Amino acid sequence: MKYENPFVGTWSYRSLMNDPDLSIAFNDLQFGIGTLKITADSFDTLGGTIGGQGWSLNLRGSFGYGSPMQIRFQGKGVVGPAEWIYDYIGWLVPVWPNSNSQLERPSIVGSIVRTVPHQSETGTGPIHPAGVVASWYAVRAH
Repeated sequence: MKYENPFVGTWSYRSLMNDPDLSIAFNDLQFGIGTLKITADSFDTLGGTIGGQGWSLNLRGSFGYGSPMQIRFQGKGVVGPAEWIYDYIGWLVPVWPNSNSQLERPSIVGSIVRTVPHQSETGTGPIHPAGVVASWYAVRAH
């Protein structure tokens, strides 16, 4: 029997700043948006890319069994003049027993941290500091 890794595939990715201030407009919390492509490099390692308009990172990581299943990966790449490195952890959202659409749209929820400081993709503006944490989610696109 062939096992299919539930993380492998193409996902629509979004991340939001972790800010408790409810007066901040939802759209102002955007941290990142793009496409997450996860590949199986071997039985227990994952690869792929994550990127959006003006940025792209190569992924390397792994997944773990459990309930829910876990994924961990690091994204690295040169964007504009700077190296970007981010660490991600996420969990496959369990299926709700009474859902009618989740089986068609698996999702992952998780957390991300900026591992090293960097400038924006244009190379202008302030340095984005390391240690900034955001929450992310991804919905299987296909």
